[in-house]
Amino acid sequence: MTSTLRTLTVPLDGESAPEGLPSYLVRDDVLCWTRREAGLVGFGEAARFTAMGPDRFLEADIWWRHLVIEADITDHVECPGTGPVAFGSFAFSKASDHESRLIVPEIVVGVRDGRAWLTQITADDGELTGAGAVAALKGWLESDPPPAVGSPILGSPTDGALTADPAAAVVHPAPTFSQEATLQTGSLSEEDWMDAVTAGVAEIRTGKLEKLVLARDIVATVPEGVNAAEVLRQLAGRYRECWTYGVDGLVGATPEMLIQVEGRTAQARVLAGTLDRRDAVGEAGLPLDYAERVLAGSEKQRHEHEIAIQSLTTQLAPFSEAMNAHDEPFILELPNVWHLASDVKAELTEVEGHVPTCLALINALHPTAAVCGTPTQVAGALIRKLEHLDRGPYAGPVGWLDAAGNGEWGIALRGAVIESPTTVRLYAGCGIVEGSQPEAELAETWAKFRPMLESLRISS
Repeated sequence: MTSTLRTLTVPLDGESAPEGLPSYLVRDDVLCWTRREAGLVGFGEAARFTAMGPDRFLEADIWWRHLVIEADITDHVECPGTGPVAFGSFAFSKASDHESRLIVPEIVVGVRDGRAWLTQITADDGELTGAGAVAALKGWLESDPPPAVGSPILGSPTDGALTADPAAAVVHPAPTFSQEATLQTGSLSEEDWMDAVTAGVAEIRTGKLEKLVLARDIVATVPEGVNAAEVLRQLAGRYRECWTYGVDGLVGATPEMLIQVEGRTAQARVLAGTLDRRDAVGEAGLPLDYAERVLAGSEKQRHEHEIAIQSLTTQLAPFSEAMNAHDEPFILELPNVWHLASDVKAELTEVEGHVPTCLALINALHPTAAVCGTPTQVAGALIRKLEHLDRGPYAGPVGWLDAAGNGEWGIALRGAVIESPTTVRLYAGCGIVEGSQPEAELAETWAKFRPMLESLRISS
């Protein structure tokens, strides 16, 4: 950056978008982090940072801190997510060919606790006013996105989807399934992936590691074109307990919060243990009773969950002066699956004279046992050997941060990368422990593919 960023944040009339933030998901190039009706959406690009390798989090942290220290910030709302904001997506692996990135949008709309606001971010010298920010937002909502040359997001919006009235673009019911879409296996066939699971279990039985997370990919081809904005609206409307994200062609709805920071308080949601809701069809009793019996009553599932909790709390402990977690996991109900889940809350302590930033915490926490395994180095090496896959941003941190150090970073699960106007690469993974069965793990990946497949109008 050669110019200092200037930002203006003003209150926004929430009545202009009665459906909440999902009503602003009208462009395929929108930046998005929403849950229920709250969160942030961004338009345009005022600044960008990219990095690769083992220091990608720390390099991004340094870049962001320098940027906001020099910024001219006027904030009439002053809550988490106001002022300058960056959306980010980071590669899972330090060896990945995928570039990690922070993107500072030109316009941000935020909703939190019934309050709505609008932030304009620019490096220009012109006067910033509330009326000018509203006009800039209207311009983004009314204009067609340009061709995304060199960018992974290339989808074409549906005719009439862009409108000056955000409230006109409401969340739609599940669309009719596409009759022409096709699926192809990715890096490994189903048989080869199940062989990888078998090999992973064999390694676990030698005592070299306790848990391994193995992922696989499939490629969806949608001849009529991929409408990224519609995908995000579908996910936001149907997976309300998840965090719907969209960053540079990476889209999804994750149920897992890696770290959320507000002031000195950090929170996380850890998931491990999965049950397909379709398995409850025909079972006697209430579905939730079935989930509690099968998940909470399973030694394998509880063991996998305990490993994930221990991984996160151990890595977070050096940054915390107090911490608490659920003694017993609860059942998280999603439209496609049930999970064993636990929430962790910590009060951050000063490290070397200051409270650690979101990105500093991510650098310490990632990858957790929930997406890699334990011990981390042994599991990571085995992943590289067995998956035959560059995960790219899948299972990496995705989210946002502001100038005050607040932020929310989920793990990029239940997601996909839009690779062309008609192709999307979907990812899903499973925690492998000693009792894992390859056929059951394969079925679990299909349950985890389901949110994206349904949003793409592909029958699963």
